[in-house]
Amino acid sequence: MNVQDKVVVVTGAGRGLGRGIAKMFASKGAKVACVDLNQADLDETVAQCKAAGGDGKSYTANVAKEEDVVKLFNDVVADFGALHGVVNNAGITRDGLLVKAKDGEISTMSLQQWQAVIDVNLTGVFLCGREAAAHMIRLGVEEGVIVNISSLARQGSFGQSNYSAAKSGVAALAEVWAKELARYNIRTGAVAPGTINTDMLAAMKPEARDRLISAVPLKRLGEPENIGMTVLFIFENDYFTGRCIDLDGGLR
Repeated sequence: MNVQDKVVVVTGAGRGLGRGIAKMFASKGAKVACVDLNQADLDETVAQCKAAGGDGKSYTANVAKEEDVVKLFNDVVADFGALHGVVNNAGITRDGLLVKAKDGEISTMSLQQWQAVIDVNLTGVFLCGREAAAHMIRLGVEEGVIVNISSLARQGSFGQSNYSAAKSGVAALAEVWAKELARYNIRTGAVAPGTINTDMLAAMKPEARDRLISAVPLKRLGEPENIGMTVLFIFENDYFTGRCIDLDGGLR
């Protein structure tokens, strides 16, 4: 797919990976529907998309809420008259050990910690993928693309039972959807980032950040634009579907 003038929804576009992905698509002339909860962040992303040479429009929605997602995709199609792709990037973390024993006291990951991450990172991807596919089929697109942002954590990450389960799940969804949606000319894929230079990493203590970087064979962090390039590859390569690309500087 040539993304010039194509309508692409990017969730979690307010900052970090989502902003990098949105800007990458805008630089190729796409019309980007930027989705997040914080309007100020979205305004900045839209401004950067337009500065990059594309078009952008902001939408506030909680991807974990079905009514928000249904309205989101209805609004995008009403505004642009088309829909060609979605990048399911929105995600949160609520880290904690499954069980921790210290000084005779046992603590556990709460159901709230588990459910919050599953709701956004997995159910949100399901809802956005479902609505995007339904609209693309209804519109009769010649080609549609759905990309889920997974994580290297899908292989199992210490202290992240919830996050690892969700990110493994979204990679699996890309494979399932590739088989189900090919008949409608919709391709799918997933990207699993490793250690990427986002606001969350910037806020870490320097020594902790240095330890993360030293573990990467390339000895540097990835940038949000690197993820954007990989997502764009999936959109542009019309024989790619149903697979997950690890982009981790060789970390795995």
